[in-house]
Amino acid sequence: MSDDKFKQDNRDRATVSASEDYEVNYLMTKHDISRDRALELIKKHGGSRKKIESELGGR
Repeated sequence: MSDDKFKQDNRDRATVSASEDYEVNYLMTKHDISRDRALELIKKHGGSRKKIESELGGR
């Protein structure tokens, strides 16, 4: 990571990555769902955070 706080990385915050445990855990905690359900939703919607949260109804 750069020491320059004005340089930002190129992560796509609009998607949830199934390979990143912290992203899956955040989704599980935020919506109170199981790990299997979180991974199923990520796969179904290609990681689209907007589509996942829409299906969960903003729980």
